[in-house]
Amino acid sequence: MNNNFSYYVTNYFKEYLPKVKNYSSNTVKSYKETIIQLINYFEIYKIDYSDIQNINYDVVNNFLLHLEKENSLSVQSRNQRLSAIHSLFKYIQKRELSYFDKCSQILSIEYKKTPVTIVTYLSIEEVRSLFSVFNINDNKEYRHLMTLTLLYETGARVSELINIKLCDISLNSTPYIILHGKGNKTRSVPIAKDVSKMLKVYLNKFNIVEQSDYIFKNKFNEKITRDGVQYIIDSYIKKAKEKYPNYYNQKITNHSFRHSKAMHLLEAGVNLVYIRDILGHKSITTTEIYAKTNPEIKRKAIENNSQSIKVSDKYSSKNKNDLLNWLKNYVE
Repeated sequence: MNNNFSYYVTNYFKEYLPKVKNYSSNTVKSYKETIIQLINYFEIYKIDYSDIQNINYDVVNNFLLHLEKENSLSVQSRNQRLSAIHSLFKYIQKRELSYFDKCSQILSIEYKKTPVTIVTYLSIEEVRSLFSVFNINDNKEYRHLMTLTLLYETGARVSELINIKLCDISLNSTPYIILHGKGNKTRSVPIAKDVSKMLKVYLNKFNIVEQSDYIFKNKFNEKITRDGVQYIIDSYIKKAKEKYPNYYNQKITNHSFRHSKAMHLLEAGVNLVYIRDILGHKSITTTEIYAKTNPEIKRKAIENNSQSIKVSDKYSSKNKNDLLNWLKNYVE
């Protein structure tokens, strides 16, 4: 039996996550940051973590409380840290039965209930109005327009958008873009033909010809960053707000475009299964949040249901009048 915590941690990150689970480098990095925080906590409070028997429910739970208090960690972030810890101790539990009970203690630490997330999204009119404020004759603005157009059209996460390369694009009779999502999973997302035409113009305008080239770059000719995309959004939302003061009353982020695409597909009657596949969700349960949030979908459902339960009149006019007269004249 190897009771060296570092032995399991090393193998977990070197072999298990990247090779067995095939997790993306971003996921591995996130998990690694959590375990580094945990080890730093052990060091501060003089916990001998070389022996896993010293790591128990109270130690890990106190670590999480420490993060919440000292680092002002949100409930959602706290749960993400716990998820990384659970993953590590599930790994250890399967590889050393003598630690089964100890690991079970840690795995019994529950996730905290998170506040209901408010899904912010743009109406179709807001999307159209936003895209109308770009000057397509200006190269810089055309690049920014193409960035936000593809962000909306594909329903991509911003990390997926900024990693699109020329080799991921097919502009034939049925145009599509391949997105590289979480856990190194890829998916093919169709794009409209008018967007395909815009993209052809864009690629020619900026001389993007190498298959390995990222299609969105900044002024330094480097791959655009997440912050760069948000800067574009903020700049043009501000411009659109000046022209359309009744629109854009919520904070619009890169994820709002993804939400907007999902909502608009749902309103158009597209099945949730297809929306799930376009967005790259693992489960349709995640996608169902759009149906639950969209008031237009709820209204239509209520209207359709109320129509379906209408019953035909069972009384003739004479029957109704006879009943009313009887009620009016009835005396005990």
